[in-house]
Amino acid sequence: MSRHHLETKLADVILYGAVIAVLVFFYIPIVTLVAFSFTESRFLTFPIEGFSLKWYTALFAERNFLPALWGSVKLSFLVTLLSTALGASGAVAWMRFSFRFQRSFQVLSFAPLLFPQLMLGVVMLLWFSVLGNIFDFSMGLWSAVLGHVVYITPFALIIIAVQIHGFDETLEDAARDSGCSNWEVLREITLPILWPGIFSAGIFAFLLSWGNFYLTYSLAGTARTLPTFVFSGIANGSSPIFPALATLTFVPALVLVGLADFFRRRAAARLKLSVSDA
Repeated sequence: MSRHHLETKLADVILYGAVIAVLVFFYIPIVTLVAFSFTESRFLTFPIEGFSLKWYTALFAERNFLPALWGSVKLSFLVTLLSTALGASGAVAWMRFSFRFQRSFQVLSFAPLLFPQLMLGVVMLLWFSVLGNIFDFSMGLWSAVLGHVVYITPFALIIIAVQIHGFDETLEDAARDSGCSNWEVLREITLPILWPGIFSAGIFAFLLSWGNFYLTYSLAGTARTLPTFVFSGIANGSSPIFPALATLTFVPALVLVGLADFFRRRAAARLKLSVSDA
């Protein structure tokens, strides 16, 4: 066996070994968490003692769970709409137009990413506290929405900007040359091609908002959300209801990620078909 062949084999072993190690590192804690949600024992011990669904029943029987769930749904939904709309507008302005201070706009768009979430939450808490004393208002769900939007919008902007970067503007020109109006070009060409990026940005914004603890804890006031529900519950001791909650939220997240990949593949196939027809 030649030396080159041995080096290639060694490189393959290292590469596949690294991939397997990363997958094990990522997914063993998730699998363990799911397994703990079905334990019969009150305590999180290994090996797992018995099989039971009682902790899922106990979770829904918890009086603070449904208000916290509804609070997180409202918060994440509003943040998704606002962050995606602002991110799409910023991405279009960044990628398709030239204007004065464009470089400054780009730098300022990414500035929130430089702040750790805890620091950003504390800064915005102080800001809202000062404004609350001046204008006589208290923090709640709306202040958490603003805090999440400030932090999450740059992520949405980046995702949509990447989609716009690969956009072939000659498709729009060809549609206009064929007699299509600007609205028809937007509806039939632009939005279908950009939709996977917009949808992915929305999914990413929703998931970031859903699991965000630092900003929510700092800015939500008395509003209840799942991160603060988990924090207050763990402060009183561990319980299998929290692995059950994590399992219930993990499955829909997988579905959303799968939908994002489906729309991406569908748009890529549609774009390839459009190019071949042209």
